[in-house]
Amino acid sequence: MKENQEDLDLDLWLDRSVMERQNQLKNQFLHLLETVGNSISNEELTAFFKASRGKKVTKGNDLLGYPYQVLDLIRDFDKAVGCNIRLLNWFGHGFFILIFLGKRAEIPSNELLNCDFQLGKVDDPWDFGALILDKKTTASPIRTEIRAADFQLWIKEVPIFGELKSTVRLLVSEIKKIISLELKHSS
Repeated sequence: MKENQEDLDLDLWLDRSVMERQNQLKNQFLHLLETVGNSISNEELTAFFKASRGKKVTKGNDLLGYPYQVLDLIRDFDKAVGCNIRLLNWFGHGFFILIFLGKRAEIPSNELLNCDFQLGKVDDPWDFGALILDKKTTASPIRTEIRAADFQLWIKEVPIFGELKSTVRLLVSEIKKIISLELKHSS
């Protein structure tokens, strides 16, 4: 993103059609995330992870300079035993599903790899720049590498279709695959 432009781009600033299109798209994605969240019951989340704190949609305007929206499912971010499933819509970059697992929470990695997830190789679970832009991930993690990490962060980019119902079905299907896997806690 261009930072140090001296003159204000007043044409862009006054171009209502650009702002209206962006706001419409933000609202459509917000509706998408809310629909997906409402399609997964709290009981399903609790059956997968007993300490689930439910669902929450969050939005912001500046994730490395771009708007974003997230749907968090489960919402336990404890680095020891937590779990979260995050759907991230990052404007200009794509749509991603991320699974955060605390050090002692585990889903067998082969099952996640079979679902086309990659293991993030980042020190901070919120470093989306390194994870997505710098592609600090691996599709073939070593078991000792997984066990040595302070947490696991799995990621998968999801193609988005223009049609809302198809996209909702795809995302709900992806979440249901995740919550059907066996989550274990080690001591």
